[in-house]
Amino acid sequence: MTNGAPAPGRWTFTSEARTTAPVETVWPLIGQAARWQEWSWMTKTFLLRPGQPDPDGVGALRRFAFGPGGSREEVVAFDPPHHLGYIAVSGLPVRYYRADVDLRRDGGETVVTWNGRFDELVPGTGPLLRLILRRMTAGFARRVCSYAEKPGLM
Repeated sequence: MTNGAPAPGRWTFTSEARTTAPVETVWPLIGQAARWQEWSWMTKTFLLRPGQPDPDGVGALRRFAFGPGGSREEVVAFDPPHHLGYIAVSGLPVRYYRADVDLRRDGGETVVTWNGRFDELVPGTGPLLRLILRRMTAGFARRVCSYAEKPGLM
């Protein structure tokens, strides 16, 4: 970083959604890899390696797939029920991808915030990949918030 500006080829994005469901209802939907199949468009979500001390915690290697495509992610921060941090190990056309998902209460709502950053793998692709990743995480945030409000979950 120079003068507070991101390094060339480094990109960041933020996505946010709100739900009336409590943090304790939303957290397992995000924090447990297997639960992503319930609410996201992913067709296979599971652990390749458990974390410690929680199986979905720090060190867990998660697989998220749709058809033949998908990604592997390693959990690098796990603070239930408020924070999940992960890095992409494979499956994204970027370098050094990291995302942090934060859940916080704001009045009568839970706010889900996805902050991500990455470096371009191919120079000039940053703007398009930022748009794609921001839309994808915004979709995840909206979907999990909507799903958390289903009867029987709250």
